[in-house]
Amino acid sequence: MFKKILIANRGEIAIRIAKACHQLGIPTVGVYSEPDRKGKHIQFTDEAYLIGPAAPTESYLNIDMIVQTAKDAGCDAVHPGYGFLAENAAFAGRCEKEGLTFIGPKAETISLLGSKIEARRLVQDAGAPVIPGAEFGEDDFESCRKSAKLIGYPVLIKASAGGGGKGMRVVEKEEDLEEAVESASREARSAFGDGTVYIEKYLKKPRHVEIQILADSTGDCVYLFERECSIQRRHQKIIEETPSPALDPELRQRMGTAAVKIAQAAKYVNAGTVEFLLDEDKNFYFLEVNTRIQVEHPITEMVTGVDLVARQIEIADGNKLPFKQEELTQRGHSVECRIYAEDPENNFFPASGKILLCAEPEGPGIRNDSGIYNGYEVTVHYDPILSKLVTFGENREQALDRMAIALREYVVLGIRNNIRFLYDVINHEEFRKGNTDTGFLERHFPEYTAPDGNSSRLEIAIAAAMHHESRKTTRTGSTVTATEQPTPWQTLGAFRML
Repeated sequence: MFKKILIANRGEIAIRIAKACHQLGIPTVGVYSEPDRKGKHIQFTDEAYLIGPAAPTESYLNIDMIVQTAKDAGCDAVHPGYGFLAENAAFAGRCEKEGLTFIGPKAETISLLGSKIEARRLVQDAGAPVIPGAEFGEDDFESCRKSAKLIGYPVLIKASAGGGGKGMRVVEKEEDLEEAVESASREARSAFGDGTVYIEKYLKKPRHVEIQILADSTGDCVYLFERECSIQRRHQKIIEETPSPALDPELRQRMGTAAVKIAQAAKYVNAGTVEFLLDEDKNFYFLEVNTRIQVEHPITEMVTGVDLVARQIEIADGNKLPFKQEELTQRGHSVECRIYAEDPENNFFPASGKILLCAEPEGPGIRNDSGIYNGYEVTVHYDPILSKLVTFGENREQALDRMAIALREYVVLGIRNNIRFLYDVINHEEFRKGNTDTGFLERHFPEYTAPDGNSSRLEIAIAAAMHHESRKTTRTGSTVTATEQPTPWQTLGAFRML
């Protein structure tokens, strides 16, 4: 087993990885930027090192610094988590060159599947279904126009090199096509350094259903069932669940088998996710492969009992999968809500500031993967995710009821967040019926105003008291050292000795 692992990430996913390492008896090394000197994640690692200033390009995306830190600390492996360098083929290749095991697929696999055009070709060769579409050069608009006419409007323009909604445009009619292609290409070039785009048939009211896979270096590959990820805002998932309300056993098996075929065609090793779109007639089409652990992986762990992060580490260390496909089963139902520092009443604009009070829900069937604490400072420099709230139930109704209770009990004061919005989505009549698709929020929540209006007097009083207390204890004229971390007395919140 590895002697020491560097976790090249921050926040709740870094904590999740550290916990898996500790359970396997592997020491960990954390990294942090200047704003993350008091980050919660470095409390969970055995060592922690400053790697740069706030800008991600100078810290969490600084390949030279991360690799050198791993070598200096005596690590023999690096876990990238998700985001940042997790799907960066150059980083994976650099780790391999420097004698560090990258806990994820090989660099060439990441590169192959990172190109949506190359991935489409591979999937077609593997015999899996893809959405009707076409490729064209950056300066070949005429081919694009002809393809769009042949496919039929509406069409979707997509960036080849990335995701997250960047470089993506829906075009309803031919006269809007040229401008959409140009703007999508500009955005893709700015976001990914590659302006290549391609065209696909736009599916109306599709579901977003993904299949979790695990593959070892011997060629064995299994699927760990599906996750329904249709509740999205601006192409970003905010609520996920498993099993999907739309799948029956036969469709689940067909989609799982297709995902395994794709993974094996790409010579995939480690954990990954094959994403599909499912139309209203239950036809599924390949979307993309995410070559990393997913934000929503906890719900798969809840219903299968498989520790996906631990399996990642074991596979990277050369171990075979400990189970066969027929040994995997689902039990119960699980739901995840992503808690973000953002303002749902202001177009989900990211929020920043100090968390004055954080009271997390507890109880049967509740899991909260969190990266925050009382007094934690949320900055503008990184993704605004605060935590991932997960519930489990014997069935969908119980899992959703537990999520509604957990959201009602979850209190984060001092910073705008989406907790009330998530509560309203979870309790929406159509969501409860399982009638979801990727346009659900746009259709049912085109503009959002919290029903309760302003915060209660109690919340305001608590926030004011917490703010007053924090001002009393703030030190002035002091210098924070590189090794300073928050103590348990700072992060536990209000307490008294009994």
